[in-house]
Amino acid sequence: MKIEFVGADSAFSETAAAAILVHEKDGLQGEAARFDGLTGGALARAVSVARFTGGLGQTLEVLAPSGVGAGRVLLVGAGPVKGFDATRIETAAAHAYQAVKAGGAQTLELHLGEIAPDLAAAAAFGVRLASYRFDRYRTTEKPEKKPSLSALKVSVNDPSAAAAAFETLSGLADAIVFARDLVTEPANILYPEEFARRVKELAHLGLEIEILGEKEMKALGMGALLGVGQGSVRETQLAIIQWKGAPDPEAQPLAFVGKGVCFDTGGISLKSPDGMEEMVTDMGGAAAVSGLMYALASRKAKVNVVGILGLVENMPDGNAQRPGDVVTTMSGQTVEVINTDAEGRLVLADALWYCQQRFKPKFMIDLATLTGAIIVALGKDVAGLFSNDDDLSAKLLAASGATGETLWRMPLPPQYERLIDSAVADMKNVGPRYGGSISAALFIQRFVNGLPWAHLDIAPTAFKPGSTIPTIPSGATGFGVRLLDRFVAQNYEG
Repeated sequence: MKIEFVGADSAFSETAAAAILVHEKDGLQGEAARFDGLTGGALARAVSVARFTGGLGQTLEVLAPSGVGAGRVLLVGAGPVKGFDATRIETAAAHAYQAVKAGGAQTLELHLGEIAPDLAAAAAFGVRLASYRFDRYRTTEKPEKKPSLSALKVSVNDPSAAAAAFETLSGLADAIVFARDLVTEPANILYPEEFARRVKELAHLGLEIEILGEKEMKALGMGALLGVGQGSVRETQLAIIQWKGAPDPEAQPLAFVGKGVCFDTGGISLKSPDGMEEMVTDMGGAAAVSGLMYALASRKAKVNVVGILGLVENMPDGNAQRPGDVVTTMSGQTVEVINTDAEGRLVLADALWYCQQRFKPKFMIDLATLTGAIIVALGKDVAGLFSNDDDLSAKLLAASGATGETLWRMPLPPQYERLIDSAVADMKNVGPRYGGSISAALFIQRFVNGLPWAHLDIAPTAFKPGSTIPTIPSGATGFGVRLLDRFVAQNYEG
């Protein structure tokens, strides 16, 4: 979508839909009052006969009366004046896009008048996220089924300042779109080697990227990660992405590790066919880490960061890992594989150990679409946060609140360690049904060696079929990119 910022006195377009914010119980003020004057009170009359109160997300479309050059006028609820912030305007602008995207208008003109430049930028950001659409494999779709909107004009008093404020958000939007595309790609297109290739293309942003193949991982002793992929004809990969933005490029980095199971059949412990096609999204953690590194490099973040991606495919052929197998991890600890569908924690075990051994980071945060149990616990809008460090957790929760990517801290009770005790190895990879997300996190914790660490189980939030969130079209969300970008910016830069 083409996005530009123009002056508040810019001419209307006949092919445009003009959108104006209206605050709850505030009447037609500001730009809305100006438009109402241009229409001889037509907007006020329309409001008076509709159930439009200005509540956040409400919309009221009016065919543009004489005096307004646009094809139609859309009143968009912005909620109460009190507490109006970037998050609210982002949501309101996204609702505006969703209301008129397929109505025939080619341009959405968002008239904001005297609003602050950072809020104008946030509105454009909301529309950019709302307009995401993955359609590269649709060849017979009729034009009337496609969104007609292809451009956004944000009309403000200071368009130059708003455009400058949007520059960083534009890079963040690109990063989120990159992550969404990775999650959405089918597994016959995006397998581990192709994922690694796409990550390597990010080198143009200044990222340093290294890819380890199975030979290198075997030499390192990564028996857990390699065991997951041994049933696939696709070679397992470990991608290492470095951003060196601190004044001292050798300063201790921050570390983020992503589970990248490009397709998960469950292996020999085969999943039910119902919904298995969604297992193309089981690399949502690796996609989020990739998007984060994209975002940090785009804005030249003044910090050193490393991202580690464990990229693998979990398939059930004659060479596949079996329930009852014992694997030796890079740490030297052994794991009895009870269920081959509990594979993500095996990927993270070796990736986390490699990360801390090589880079000695300040902390490690892993992201993974790890357990169905966390969806049972928290529903589909909240990701689980497990951590051995209160300060790290507090910083993540603060960034969560600021971005709307919701986390909820979960417990790590030491008495639950017994749930993953094994009779034949140091541990087993799955405990009983109850407390499944907790026992998974406790398993991962055994590979962090006391380093400050957080585990984000994003199984509920990485993919949203039937999404009702205006900035997230149904499908891949890119959850974690903006959350962690804010987390880094708030706590580790400057």
